[in-house]
Amino acid sequence: MKRTLTALVLGVTLLLASGGVGYAQDFQKGWEAYNKGDYATALREWSALAEQGFANAQYNLGVMYGKGKGVLQDNIYAHMWANIAASNGVADAAKNRDIIAKRMTAADISKAQELARVCVRKKYKGC
Repeated sequence: MKRTLTALVLGVTLLLASGGVGYAQDFQKGWEAYNKGDYATALREWSALAEQGFANAQYNLGVMYGKGKGVLQDNIYAHMWANIAASNGVADAAKNRDIIAKRMTAADISKAQELARVCVRKKYKGC
């Protein structure tokens, strides 16, 4: 949890420093909603950011799918989003992906990897 919070704070800080104030505000809105248990709002905010390539939002979607917060628990989508976030530089995402993979069959991992490839090709739209 501490690492997750550190990654989230770092992501917001980087966005603010790079002029991504709108992104940071939307991310923060999602973070506050998630912490209040308003998973529908968190999902909405982070999904929009994930489609724009914001890696920390992609990571958080993986966490939501992994825990079944605001969505049906789904290891395939949790793995997919963690894999995408890891490829976009979120260090903890690779660790989460590997933890999730331990709960999956080889066929499920293969499906998650294919979904991630398709998602990247679609530039994260409609994933």
